[in-house]
Amino acid sequence: MDHTALSLIELGAVFFALGVLGRLAGRVGMSPIPLYLLGGLAFGQGGLIPLQDIGGFTHLASEIGVVLLLLLLGLEYSAAELFTGLKRSWLAGVLDIVLNAAPGALVALLLGWGVVGAMVMAGVTYISSSGIIAKVLGDLGRLGNRETPVVLSILVFEDLAMALYLPILTAVLGGVSLLGGMEAVGISLLVITVVLVIALKFGRYVSAIVDSDDREVFLLKVLGAALLVAGLASAMQVSAAVGAFLLGIAISGSTAENATHLLEPLRDLFAAVFFVVFGLNTNPASIPPVLGWAVVLAVVTTATKVATGWWAARRQGVGKLGRARAGAALVARGEFSIVIAGLAVTAGAVTDELAALATAYVLLMAILGPTAARIVEPIAKALQRKATRTETATAS
Repeated sequence: MDHTALSLIELGAVFFALGVLGRLAGRVGMSPIPLYLLGGLAFGQGGLIPLQDIGGFTHLASEIGVVLLLLLLGLEYSAAELFTGLKRSWLAGVLDIVLNAAPGALVALLLGWGVVGAMVMAGVTYISSSGIIAKVLGDLGRLGNRETPVVLSILVFEDLAMALYLPILTAVLGGVSLLGGMEAVGISLLVITVVLVIALKFGRYVSAIVDSDDREVFLLKVLGAALLVAGLASAMQVSAAVGAFLLGIAISGSTAENATHLLEPLRDLFAAVFFVVFGLNTNPASIPPVLGWAVVLAVVTTATKVATGWWAARRQGVGKLGRARAGAALVARGEFSIVIAGLAVTAGAVTDELAALATAYVLLMAILGPTAARIVEPIAKALQRKATRTETATAS
């Protein structure tokens, strides 16, 4: 069969299957993300029917999905709100590093993977998936909740920490000198600082540049600006997701509202492709040998993320139900964790078992995260009712 025809058939089948899975998820009242991941796992490397001819498109589409997820998340907040949140939540960000990096590093050392392996696994278990969390918060209608700025502040802190961590990790894996590593970190900090200043001081001008009364022109300008900023950020060793998020922060007012309504369908489409691609790139046969350690890490780091979100939300005066939602929202791991493991494997600095463990762990957390975010509210409400009945019975 002609290559183009086969590619169109495979791509059409993927999109149609996504629609079916999304409808099924809606019927049972859950986020579609776990089903997208499992669908990708079934039709990827070592799956039931491997897809061969759409790799180039799906890889790029998945990158666009992450960019759009973070862009629309940034559109929900202003630069002033971002700075206020970071000032209030920096201590929670530090606690997040300590609680969630330590389990990965410890397991790597126990398995004999050395300091480099420990450094890699620390990053894998530390960083939450901004893409998955943004999608889940949108699906559950929680973007306007009181605890959401707390979650956002921690995610931004994590992304900024990645801007320091990734250049250092790359330098360690490549045997670059200390001076070279510090230079990469300096470039990352400079880029982030410049973009933040532009967002805070000149955001109205950014909004004016991308704004337009013509929907087609507006779409092209906003999407083009997002991809341009994300690409430049990535080229300068800053996460493309961070660049897209900061652009969203810089766009404000009615321009931000219009951009959100216009981009939502595109975001949902490309974000779905992102989650499928993650599953497509995972070989099911590599998971069983390391599944035990992955489960251990999943249990421990779920508890530590929930503790981080609970503590951070409590410091901001959020009620118990909001604290529980904040903690559960942070559970998911995804794109950054896979990037970190991929860098290490490509450099040949770690064992293949580390890649398998990272994949199994992220798959578990990518399924557990959306599930925890959805079920935490009814569980918390049930516990509150039980506690109220107990207090009433005791008082009487």
